[in-house]
Amino acid sequence: MSLNSSAAYKSVRTLLGSLSKEQNKNQELLTSIAFILRSFTNIDRFLEIIPLVASRLIGVDSCLLVPFHCDGRISIDQLQITPSINTDALIRKIINFKNGQINDFSNNEIQIRVLDQLVQAFVIHPSIFTTSVVSRGKQLGRLYVFNLEAPFSFSDIHCRNLQLIADLTGVAIENHLLLQQTRNHESVDRQMSIGGEIQSQLLPAQCPVVQGIDLAACCRPAFQVGGDYFDFMPTRPELIGKRRQQGRWAFVIGDVMGKGIPAGLLMTMLRGMLRAEVLSGLPPDRILHDLNQLALQDLAQSHRFITLFYSDYDPISRRLRFANAAHNPPLLWRSEEKTVSRLDSLGLLIGLQSDAEYLCGEVTLKPGDVLLYYTDGVTEALGLNRERFNEKRLIAYFQELNAQVSTAKEILDNLFKRLDVFVGDSHHLEDDASMVVLKVHDELRLPSLNNSTA
Repeated sequence: MSLNSSAAYKSVRTLLGSLSKEQNKNQELLTSIAFILRSFTNIDRFLEIIPLVASRLIGVDSCLLVPFHCDGRISIDQLQITPSINTDALIRKIINFKNGQINDFSNNEIQIRVLDQLVQAFVIHPSIFTTSVVSRGKQLGRLYVFNLEAPFSFSDIHCRNLQLIADLTGVAIENHLLLQQTRNHESVDRQMSIGGEIQSQLLPAQCPVVQGIDLAACCRPAFQVGGDYFDFMPTRPELIGKRRQQGRWAFVIGDVMGKGIPAGLLMTMLRGMLRAEVLSGLPPDRILHDLNQLALQDLAQSHRFITLFYSDYDPISRRLRFANAAHNPPLLWRSEEKTVSRLDSLGLLIGLQSDAEYLCGEVTLKPGDVLLYYTDGVTEALGLNRERFNEKRLIAYFQELNAQVSTAKEILDNLFKRLDVFVGDSHHLEDDASMVVLKVHDELRLPSLNNSTA
């Protein structure tokens, strides 16, 4: 082998060895990013290393990462750049770039080009690699790689490696956003669960003992927190024992328009106001009038209204007085006539207008009579064929059950069973559904004595 050939061979070996070392270094850098991507818990720390890895991978002195918020604005707090001459001035320029703080900036191609030009203005040499950080078709940032001290030529391999880094960065940002969404949902779920627990504690845990009647009640919220409300309140809470059982009681059912936490909060507010009003001992129409005045401002600001049926019952006379603020009229089944009628009186929604007036109705209940209070979540429930449960169907089931079962709880349970069958196992209620059943005890009838003689 000639001297020249030997020298050429050594040069090739040296070159191949150098390329092999460079390739191994690049593989190690890319492998490190992939490992960090699998195990990172802090997105800011991950983004910090991207400019450093990208610049070392290619052999340049500068790399700039400009992430975007979910709403498309430039994320100022997450800007990352390899420290070099004039890089501080470049960061200040991006921070002061007002258009970058406009929502949906990331989808504005014209403004993206303005950002690109702003960065290019700081690069003395014309060569710069620019690409988008993208995940699932959404632009999450921009990556700029350049050399400030000397000209640099980007090869195809350089560009492919840098694009790989940009793609891995997009995956990291997307994973972080999904993790944040999951945590937010978990936080909301916890708050909803707590709200549901609080609301369930505000609704009566059990029905009171009132002389001469049998009570049963249930609320099925469509969400963890609902807007349905029912309550049983003694008008003279200072009474105890049998005297309380014989005293006048207020029975009320209502519905805050809307669902979820806002409706639940308004329902809680209503409960407090109403319990204070009950102590006044005023008739139902005055109770609703005063309640409307108290709640008007708060409800107007929330853009929600309340339907409410208020009644009070005297166990001694079996007289029921009532007033209605546009709620579904309760159904009254008369034991003697075997008929169902609606208890209703004129009145506007609570919170609709300040001069609303309410009328007071009155009825005397007889032994065996049954009264059904309910919310529109019952009659508006959708069946499998998208048909409403409706009042007509409720009346038919109510009348049928009164002829078959004897207690308020049996009537209530069977009505909910009919509702569940109608809605179907694979569906759920779209609105809160509540029912209260009041049944007057049947009078004890002694068998007649036959005094005739044989």
